[in-house]
Amino acid sequence: MKVKIEVFLRGDVFDPQGKAILNAVHHLGYEKTTSVQVGKVFLLDIEGDRSTVEKQAKEIADKLLANPVIENFTVTVL
Repeated sequence: MKVKIEVFLRGDVFDPQGKAILNAVHHLGYEKTTSVQVGKVFLLDIEGDRSTVEKQAKEIADKLLANPVIENFTVTVL
């Protein structure tokens, strides 16, 4: 099964890349853009039934792909 894991900084953590992109967007004339958040997307193929695949993907995200101190993640089984 295909799994998408999205990792983003928590809302209370400063995102310097997001701020730099927001400034560039404003320079391009898109002043109504109010925020940009930079993150990572991982696509995995995991074999098994849906519940097992989802459980394994969450474990992979928690143990390897995300830093739980500063990042949140979501897992979507596609």
